[in-house]
Amino acid sequence: MASRDPLRPNVLLILSDDQGPWAMGCAGNDEIHTPHLDALADRGIRFSRFFCTSPVCSPARASLFTGELPSQHGVHDWLSYHHAGRTGVDFLSGRTLFTDVFADAGYRLGLSGKWHLGANDRPRKGFVHWYAHESGGGPYYGAPLYRGGVRTEEPSYLTDALADDAEEFLAAESDRPEPFHLSLHFTAPHKPWKGQHPPEYTALYEDCAFDSCPQGPAHPWQPLDENGAPVGGESDTREALIGYFAATTAMDAAIGRVLARLDALGLTGSTLVIFTSDNGFNAGHHGIWGKGNGTFPQNMYDSSVLVPFLMSQPGRIPAGRHSEALLSQYDVLPTLVEHLGIDHGHDPALPGRSFADILAGADATPAAGAALGAATEAITDAAAGPALAEGADRERVVVYDEYGPVRMIRTRDRKYVHRYPHGPHEFYDLAADPGEERNLVGDPSRAAERIALAARLDAWFARYVDPAQDGARLPVTGSGQRTPVSPGSLPTAFEPAPGQAL
Repeated sequence: MASRDPLRPNVLLILSDDQGPWAMGCAGNDEIHTPHLDALADRGIRFSRFFCTSPVCSPARASLFTGELPSQHGVHDWLSYHHAGRTGVDFLSGRTLFTDVFADAGYRLGLSGKWHLGANDRPRKGFVHWYAHESGGGPYYGAPLYRGGVRTEEPSYLTDALADDAEEFLAAESDRPEPFHLSLHFTAPHKPWKGQHPPEYTALYEDCAFDSCPQGPAHPWQPLDENGAPVGGESDTREALIGYFAATTAMDAAIGRVLARLDALGLTGSTLVIFTSDNGFNAGHHGIWGKGNGTFPQNMYDSSVLVPFLMSQPGRIPAGRHSEALLSQYDVLPTLVEHLGIDHGHDPALPGRSFADILAGADATPAAGAALGAATEAITDAAAGPALAEGADRERVVVYDEYGPVRMIRTRDRKYVHRYPHGPHEFYDLAADPGEERNLVGDPSRAAERIALAARLDAWFARYVDPAQDGARLPVTGSGQRTPVSPGSLPTAFEPAPGQAL
């Protein structure tokens, strides 16, 4: 009956959409109601410095499943076309997903919710269940979904419908001998927000002060349309906040039902549960409503690139722990392979490294890498950068991110953002300025640090990118990607920036 072996566990991946790292009670937000996510964190480990590979949905999802960078798998922006049907294109065709590895190892796979990697109506390898959203978002009532290749419109509240479908999959698989993997991909808390969520959840926030989401002046890089009007902002920020918080709490309640079903089936101890989001989100943070493409040029603020990340498997993952290790979506594939005991060799072309040692109980605090941390903060020493890059068993103190021509290197206390070809660039001392309010890129007293980080950023991407998919040379604007990247597609592969002609 499914897997009852904790050493060969089932896997339940719960993926939210546009959830900021701040949008959970267990992350310190006392205004938002997420009791089931908080309980999940108590039963396992919460990673508070977990990064998406790109602060927008489709590239981040592609990296989560492949372990590749956008400049390897070629998905550089959210997919604005080729969702399903006759024109549907699989943007990850020919690439190895961790679900492919699971299928080869005998797992039965299911999807309930958002895929948004092209050809969304067609099940991928090993999937015996495929209840997929047609695109990347849309209304919470009447949502377009595909079941068995047939398009339907879900009349009920989408978050609840996806949870119902997930419960049915778990119940059906519990009677089979093979282990399962279920991808439960909500569209929550992605917009739309106003009038879209059940009143019992919006009522929770009618009197909320929303101190956790200060509304500052509009960011100067907020994109404008051809008439000079702001794109992507919110005219009624309070109404938007009520909807965003309500969508998150409704999703939390749905997750609680799914986890309760897992427990009732006796599968909790033999199921690895992962909760995360595709990318972060700014709900007024930095004067932005959105994620990386909430500005043009695209931003790399921590509120955009950090994602919530919880993992639980009672009996194997010690409970009640918190890790500040710097980790990324590109680390997930090798971690799953090791934790599940699957015979799958590491591909040196992939940038990620397993953090299964942390799951197993290794010290999850920065103190475990104190020597590495010291080396990172001494990055002005020319020898320190290369020694850390190649001498560490895995790089828990450095992460990298990209969004087309915008790239980031992030150490524990420093961040450098480079925009090809001409900038503007950014450098932040996060120890003194955790809110990323003071760009020190022009400070001559910090030039040595900035130059060392820039060199290391360039060397790391040069090591891993596929030149044919290199985002640094592509016109990625944050307005969407139409086709896979190929020499003939470049003039029309990406949507123009707001206010620009195609």
